[in-house]
Amino acid sequence: MNEYLGDAAARGGRAVPLGATPENCNAENRIFPAVALLNVDDGMRVMQEEIFGPILPVLSYRDLDEALRYVNEHPRPLALYYFDHDAARVEHVLQATVSGGVTVNDVIYHIAQNNLPFGGVGPSGMGRYHGRAGFETFSAQKGVLLQSRLSSVKFLRPPYGGMADRVIRFLLRK
Repeated sequence: MNEYLGDAAARGGRAVPLGATPENCNAENRIFPAVALLNVDDGMRVMQEEIFGPILPVLSYRDLDEALRYVNEHPRPLALYYFDHDAARVEHVLQATVSGGVTVNDVIYHIAQNNLPFGGVGPSGMGRYHGRAGFETFSAQKGVLLQSRLSSVKFLRPPYGGMADRVIRFLLRK
């Protein structure tokens, strides 16, 4: 985690602690304090790699469409979290973006809903699991067509006989 913060600081980023830092936060205890990382840009490692840690990179934007453009110009996210109580803006965000899952006005809870499919899109993952979607993802369907001996389709395959000649002549009549 320190490497991410060091890289960001060297590029103009600024770490801001989120709450009190517990006394036992150190490398020996493998506990890292939660921080917001301000002044980030796409050149920083923290913006290029999956973090899996308590670092929250914060990007600023002037309006919602600028934020949506940013999201859409990058690889599809595994999850999208949007906070807003305006139903029209929420719908706009849902329609304007593609992500593995979405939670509105909270974070991560879409993962815990067993009946909602969970999974990524493109680089963030493929397939879905949980509920019916998970059953279908991990089930191998086998399509089987059993053609009856008494089928008119056999007249459409070679070797063609007298019946096929009569059908073709009938169909070609003017």
